[in-house]
Amino acid sequence: MSTRLVVDPITRIEGHLRIEAQLDGSTIRDAYSSGTMVRGLEIILRGRDPRDAWAFAQRICGVCTLVHGIASVRAVEDALDYKVPPNAQIIRNLMIAAQYVHDHVMHFYHLHALDWVDVVSALKADAAATASLAQSLSSHPRSSPGYFRDVQAKLKTFVEQGQLGIFAGGYWGHSAYRLPPEANLMAVAHYLEALEWQRDVVSLHAVFGGKNPHPNFLVGGVPSPIDLNSDSAINAERLAKVGEVLDQMQAFVDQVYVPDTLAIAGFYKDWATRGEGVGNFLTYGDFPAKGMDDPDTYLIPPGAILGRDLAHIHPVDMHAESQIQEFVAHSWYRYGDGKEAGLHPYSGETELAYDGPTPPYEQLDVDKSYSWLKSPRWQGHAMEVGPLARVLMLYARGHEQTRELVGFALRTLDLPVEGLFSTLGRTAARTLETKVILDAMRGWYEALVANIRAGDLQTHNAELWDPDTWPAKAQGAGFMEAPRGALGHWVVIENGRIANYQAVVPSTWNAGPRDAKGQPGPYEAALAGHALADPDQPIEVLRTIHSFDPCIACAVHLVGPDGAERLRVKVR
Repeated sequence: MSTRLVVDPITRIEGHLRIEAQLDGSTIRDAYSSGTMVRGLEIILRGRDPRDAWAFAQRICGVCTLVHGIASVRAVEDALDYKVPPNAQIIRNLMIAAQYVHDHVMHFYHLHALDWVDVVSALKADAAATASLAQSLSSHPRSSPGYFRDVQAKLKTFVEQGQLGIFAGGYWGHSAYRLPPEANLMAVAHYLEALEWQRDVVSLHAVFGGKNPHPNFLVGGVPSPIDLNSDSAINAERLAKVGEVLDQMQAFVDQVYVPDTLAIAGFYKDWATRGEGVGNFLTYGDFPAKGMDDPDTYLIPPGAILGRDLAHIHPVDMHAESQIQEFVAHSWYRYGDGKEAGLHPYSGETELAYDGPTPPYEQLDVDKSYSWLKSPRWQGHAMEVGPLARVLMLYARGHEQTRELVGFALRTLDLPVEGLFSTLGRTAARTLETKVILDAMRGWYEALVANIRAGDLQTHNAELWDPDTWPAKAQGAGFMEAPRGALGHWVVIENGRIANYQAVVPSTWNAGPRDAKGQPGPYEAALAGHALADPDQPIEVLRTIHSFDPCIACAVHLVGPDGAERLRVKVR
């Protein structure tokens, strides 16, 4: 018998993502991904000074605040041919990398680990056995029986008082959980440690950008001056603080995050054959050693992989009209050329055409429009973006450290390289790239210190700041690798003002609906064929969707319960 399964919301942070699946018995035949709120930042940005765009674009999301600011200033710099000083490039790399490490660790412990870890089961654990397990995995200092006993007592109080709080709403006791109680207790302890650890990590954004969230940026560089003897600049004390935080980040990733990922994965190795998706992967590239116009120096290289073929990397052109296009065949938008058309972001349109059901509703009409997300395509292909795409690209390009880490993980789990194309591979890739990027941070930090010692204090290029020197019309693409995947902002500037602005974000690539050809997006394709142990508690759906780390605020924003416009912003 065919039935419809609905999971809404499916994310653990801000909602706005609905998954509907058509079941044959307890197996998913087809899945549909729906962004349930509209994003309107592109409309708000029209007519504004392009140098101010980053401050608005950053508000696309309260989680990925830094990355939209970076993409926005890069778009304007590309359009106006601004060059960024070496110190600014290094500082941007450090800030982006800090976002990666913070985001990936938070995602694993607070948004995804609970799909694999049975929190309540930890109450049955033997604290001494938990300590023995933890000590066998790493030299992390918080691994004594007394420490785990204290964590267990704290958890017991929460459960007995009915105050699970952050652990509420889980499918505790589900038959799909496999970790022994001791591993569950260890993971719960590290969940709580990660909450404490992350406070220091985000301080790097405050050092270089003045605050977090929503740090400050500047077209042509960074707004933070360098003066080792000033209290209002990047000084010797703040540079030393950055070094200390890097040490703390390294210790947690090496001693907790990486060992936990491999230990938990060992109980779920069958998930290395589930949840692949479309089999196509896309990266824009990031972390330049020089400028964004020199991709050969990027730590993460750009490229496209089609059909799992790691032997052939296809070049990606952000400006070519035929490469990146967005479709709205199944989205609540309209294009002037019709619902079947595809538009490159330079000529992109954001025109609402809501014809869906009025919430609350039972199910979507998937034969028509069913999402506020568009459907991005690269040369007509649905593409997965994110950690797995980046690790595959590094692996295919022969990046030595990535190949060593992937080889170590596969040997530890006794899996073939094909195991990467899966829910488990996606989660492992996020952990492995955290290690790669964190190790690179030390080199960038040392390069910044060396530049300062050599007398180079420049952090901004003001040579082209005068709008009178700009061309009458210019357009540019600002791109980067956000933690969740390839992020691009495209700007068209006319007479010193923004004429068009489009952002194609990672969760749009991954969570978008079917296109005009009926091709499913990565979320939709990854769920097809999943067998559910209990359709009333579809933990399998959570595992695969959460392995992408969905953050739908980047893809959607504001609409009333009746679908009507709720706010109009006038540009003066």
